[in-house]
Amino acid sequence: MSLFNSGKAKYSTIKINYSGYRKREIPEGLWLKCRKCMRTLYKKVLEKNLNICPHCNYHSPLAAPERIALLTDAGSFREMDAQLESADPLQFTDSQKYTDRLNKNKAKTGMKEGIICGTATLDGREYALGVMDFRFLAASMGSAVGEKITRLFEKALERKTPVVLVTASGGARMQEGILSLMQMPKTCAVLERLKEAGLPYIVIMTNPTYGGVTASFAVLGDLILAEPGAMIGFAGPRVIQETTNATLPKGFQTAEFLLEKGLIDRVVDRKNLRNELSLCLDYLTK
Repeated sequence: MSLFNSGKAKYSTIKINYSGYRKREIPEGLWLKCRKCMRTLYKKVLEKNLNICPHCNYHSPLAAPERIALLTDAGSFREMDAQLESADPLQFTDSQKYTDRLNKNKAKTGMKEGIICGTATLDGREYALGVMDFRFLAASMGSAVGEKITRLFEKALERKTPVVLVTASGGARMQEGILSLMQMPKTCAVLERLKEAGLPYIVIMTNPTYGGVTASFAVLGDLILAEPGAMIGFAGPRVIQETTNATLPKGFQTAEFLLEKGLIDRVVDRKNLRNELSLCLDYLTK
């Protein structure tokens, strides 16, 4: 049949029955958005790239187990004090009970506390390793975190090995009040013993490292490394700007800014971090 009649086009209507079609469901969590460039990223590709955005090089957080795998020989990590966890001596309650917050974070992360500590080897060199995990209550420094770090330093003294501490924290844990703040001098005191014994202490600062953690053991390393773009400071830029009523410099509190000012020694891309740490351990332990 011709579509043309008297110079006018006639179009036939095709009816499609959609009843047999099913909407394809895409599982949640397959795609993520970069916090810096806002591009959409396929999760598996991002994980393969060590959680680094392939477009803008933004270093997304790594969970403690992933960080441990990156910085140790396969199967060499031996966790210590795995069952050590926070109590609730102040019976603290804000919008919810402190104990409820702890339980929720344990369920979410599969961890007992905001740090994992243990001994390991890297290219055959033995060392003590602590890795803070921001997923657990912002890796805030409570009594258990301070105790685990102190025991890590003491284990290094016992075995005469270097210590590597990967920091990521929002600061002190307010739910434990003065007990949290007491972890600052406590960890610094045992660090003095480490120094007297001549054992190397390396800090790797990741995004973010703030508060009492920065004001204590995080800045006392013999060598301080940081990942690109990591935010490091005592109080956040917004708080400082509101308090001082001053315009802050560009890049204030980033790892690159603090490298210029001499607070840290090197900014190391995560892809190079394993090799860089191995070289540092080799140099400092000879």
